[in-house]
Amino acid sequence: MMLRGGNVRADSVCANRGKPAACGLPKSSAGRQASVGFPARRVSRTPGMRVSAVSAPEKASSGPEVVSAPVYSIPISNKTTRPRVVVLGSGWASMSFIKALPKDIAEKYEVMLVSPRNYFLYTPLLPAVATGTMEERSIVEPVRNLLVGKGEYYEAVCKDIDPVKKSLVCCFPKDAGFPEACFQLSYDVLIVGVGSVNNTFGIKGVSEYCNYFKSIEDANKLRSRVSECFERASLPGTTAEERKKLLSFVVVGGGPTGVEVAAEMHDMIEEDLVKLYPRIIPDVEIRIVDLMDHVLSTYDRAISNYTAGVFQRAGVKLVLNSRVASVSDGVVSIINKQNEVTEVPFGACVWATGIAMNPFVKAIQAKIPEQKHFRSVETDEFMRVRGSDGSIFAFGDSSTIFQPKAMEFADRLFDEADTNKDGKLTMEELAVLLKSAAKTYPHFTEHARFLDAKSGGFKRFGGLVNKQIKKETAVSPLSTLDQSVALDKQAFASLLGQIDSGLRALPATAQVASQQGQFVADLLKNNMVTGSMATTTITTTKGFNYFHKGSAAYVGSDNAVFDVPIIGPLTGWYAGVMWKSFETYSQISFRNRCLVFTDWLRTKMFGRDISRV
Repeated sequence: MMLRGGNVRADSVCANRGKPAACGLPKSSAGRQASVGFPARRVSRTPGMRVSAVSAPEKASSGPEVVSAPVYSIPISNKTTRPRVVVLGSGWASMSFIKALPKDIAEKYEVMLVSPRNYFLYTPLLPAVATGTMEERSIVEPVRNLLVGKGEYYEAVCKDIDPVKKSLVCCFPKDAGFPEACFQLSYDVLIVGVGSVNNTFGIKGVSEYCNYFKSIEDANKLRSRVSECFERASLPGTTAEERKKLLSFVVVGGGPTGVEVAAEMHDMIEEDLVKLYPRIIPDVEIRIVDLMDHVLSTYDRAISNYTAGVFQRAGVKLVLNSRVASVSDGVVSIINKQNEVTEVPFGACVWATGIAMNPFVKAIQAKIPEQKHFRSVETDEFMRVRGSDGSIFAFGDSSTIFQPKAMEFADRLFDEADTNKDGKLTMEELAVLLKSAAKTYPHFTEHARFLDAKSGGFKRFGGLVNKQIKKETAVSPLSTLDQSVALDKQAFASLLGQIDSGLRALPATAQVASQQGQFVADLLKNNMVTGSMATTTITTTKGFNYFHKGSAAYVGSDNAVFDVPIIGPLTGWYAGVMWKSFETYSQISFRNRCLVFTDWLRTKMFGRDISRV
């Protein structure tokens, strides 16, 4: 494994293998080195560059795995004025960050990216890969292509962190087919973008019998599984009962991922497999299981109803107001709100719901007392991890922005807003308070906008903006207040409690992660971030503000849905054309755009390749 300095290799730390004294290590440490089986040889070293072996931790507290391989250290370089910025992960947030960095960023920072996956994956098109509509290489881009001229990349998984010493323990992935090789990497600034993991909610059998849907490997497994099911079902000795079981496909989760998996499977069956397996197609069933009473529950209700109609006409069954009780070999038990249990046999079950805390995030929480969130690390509005003194940033699914509750400071806020000291707050005084305090309490912003809209403050575009704001904040507790109302302290405190109850974290979506990555890149580009609050000066006073551009989903038969702010819902074939154009244009590189476009064209002209290779 190549480390900093170009010609220094981790496998050449100690040329005198088997001689602990020559390595300056305890006998036990040298023994662990020898067991890895690195070749013994001497190498030239870059002047001023020192790579040393250190003992791996025998035990790691609160989540990290035990590291049994030798650990090599990469010390802070001898010493340039550039802070070392280490980025963890190669997902949406991390790669949006890298892409947004200027080409000359290496003159200002020493950038290193560490991830066990050496490519970026365009996840919205994973359902298309699972059915052969898209080829896997079309939606991945090598990390090193995006890092050229900006920094270095190490294929490794981060196992442990010491936020006091500012050091990480990273190891080459075990599944790569080589002995595990670990190294210790120090940092000035750490940026955590490790994402999340699948959440089974403790349901028995999910891990053993369901297909997850977060990675290329997951998509390929599903593609192979569907092919196996059809081939087995078409055998002459297959009974009718077994055939129906093999051709039953269950998707758990009615969000965008689950809907698109079901839609792509329907397209593959109706457009391609119906010609190849005409005898067994009548036995095919696709089901979506969801706890809510409608699919795409975060979208406009009109979109949910449209999607349900499309699926009903296509023969896709929606099992709503239901949850999975357990999963066994080929059978999923579903329980509805009346506590009625139904056992559904399946050939393949896709688990497309729920995310949980990444083990490395748990390791960070164990080392920083201020961190107590159930799923992610908490950051301030500049994406700095609380309690890290500005040395750690986090974005994407592994982070959540801390939102202070205003209720705890109701008396102080009331006194500040009551300018005439009459013990009452008018709507005008309340509007001024909500605007001025929005910097400290960002959730005040939407309610301040609502008051403006209520009083007719937005009259542009024929009142369209005014109407949309009223629509979006119709559930605001301010909607019940008349303009002539004056609030005393008790009523004001009650109002703040209602406003605080509406606090919600940003959704764990690619759109949020991408914007956060770009924000942190701009922060580093426009300021000198050193990894210490005392020596870092951030010139901007505006923290991260998520701008929702809209949501989209493919629902099958060349139809798609868009939920666009201001404009509203868009559905149908034209939306399908827009969806394909958007997904093609949104690729991270020009190479990917070309490949995705040609895959759409290939599928339309020649159909999907159903080979199990």
